[in-house]
Amino acid sequence: MIVSFSPVTCLPRTPKSLTVSKVGDVLTINGEVFDFTDLPDGATIPKGMVPCEFIVGPVERIADVLQLTLLLPHGPNPSPAVAFPSDLIDPPDGPLAIPFDPEPAEEPIDVEA
Repeated sequence: MIVSFSPVTCLPRTPKSLTVSKVGDVLTINGEVFDFTDLPDGATIPKGMVPCEFIVGPVERIADVLQLTLLLPHGPNPSPAVAFPSDLIDPPDGPLAIPFDPEPAEEPIDVEA
């Protein structure tokens, strides 16, 4: 499996978070299950045909390797790792290592009594 990313700045209508886990060719994206096990070699599911707002390109099986692109939401000033993410190539089963920037710590509020 090869998972590519398409970074996008979060806007009011943009999904804000992405969690993905996999078991074989079954992906769970933000709690929703997508099973690509039966996609034959050489086949393509066109962009927009998978009912998932995070899958932003075609889903293909090329040389028996499942390939897809996921939307990668980020804040206004992403780190280079998030702005220019590397593909995940043959990730192990379990949660995928999705690039992210930690939320900035909130400044304590100074309240004078």
